Amino acid sequence: MPIATPAQFSQMLDSAQDAGYAYPAINCTSIITLNAAMKGFADCKSDGIIQFSTGAGQFASGLNAKDAAHGCIILAEAAHRLAEQYDVLIALNTDHCQPEKAEGFLEPLIEATIARRARGENNLFQNHMLDASILPLAENIAISKRYLEMCAEHEIILEVEAGVVGGEEDGAAGTEDMPEEKLYTTPEDMLAIYEALHDVGRFTFAATFGNVHGHYKPGAVKLRPHILRDGQAAVIEKHGKDAEMDLVFHGGSGSLLEEIRETLDYGVIKMNVDTDAQYAFTRPIVDHVMKAYDSVLKVDGEIGDKKLYDPRSYLKKAEQSMAERVGVACGDLLSEGKTLFGQI
Repeated sequence: MPIATPAQFSQMLDSAQDAGYAYPAINCTSIITLNAAMKGFADCKSDGIIQFSTGAGQFASGLNAKDAAHGCIILAEAAHRLAEQYDVLIALNTDHCQPEKAEGFLEPLIEATIARRARGENNLFQNHMLDASILPLAENIAISKRYLEMCAEHEIILEVEAGVVGGEEDGAAGTEDMPEEKLYTTPEDMLAIYEALHDVGRFTFAATFGNVHGHYKPGAVKLRPHILRDGQAAVIEKHGKDAEMDLVFHGGSGSLLEEIRETLDYGVIKMNVDTDAQYAFTRPIVDHVMKAYDSVLKVDGEIGDKKLYDPRSYLKKAEQSMAERVGVACGDLLSEGKTLFGQI
């Protein structure tokens, strides 16, 4: 099955909102991690989202180029071909793009979708994220509206954010000295975003409720899911049930299951998982090297064991481990067994 069409992706979001589940959004940086994410979704019979950050694009384009947009095009084109092997729907998203990077990152990616559409092909991406949360709300809304207009013209959904997610993740960072109130989206913020954007095109909204990028010891992160509840209530009270917003949970790695499940009740339809997937990928590689150190390396003039230092020997283990972690996310978000493949 190819990557989901724009219409299929919209139906994926509608289904999640109506049935109270969400999709894991897995950050990928390579063919191997793409395969891991797709295997995880397929093994769970779950549709899902794969996303690329600017850092992933730089990595994929190679050390000499470090071209974020070109690297993301490469990853996305590969994903379109790889996805043909699976019987679940997968959508492609770009992760945090700050306003100063948008012209050189988002715009070339939108142009790549335009070129595909002109050839009668599916959109390269179904979703892009513009993270203008560091700006004052009025400026955030203004630039978000401009990029939403560009996206909507080509059936691309835009993800926007108000409030700052703490921590750091691949270039997307809140600051340690950020006032606490900036870490929490207010009902007024949600109303302002809805009223400014809902007539422009379809968008999703990354509200912040104490969530942070990275992974922390239990109890270190103080989530307040009721912020999502209160914001949705404010929007629905003023504009009706149909105004319920499609919300995104950033910084999902390490979150408690009960907090994840609570956010589903308040309209979360997508949760980003990066740090946990990275660890799941790296852990078996370390295990492989430490258990076979003298064979992986040519120690003291010996020749080592080619079968063990062949990168495939440990990268297959990494792919399997990351796929299993994707499966955990599908279970946590209740998307397991709910693929719309073959139905839409």
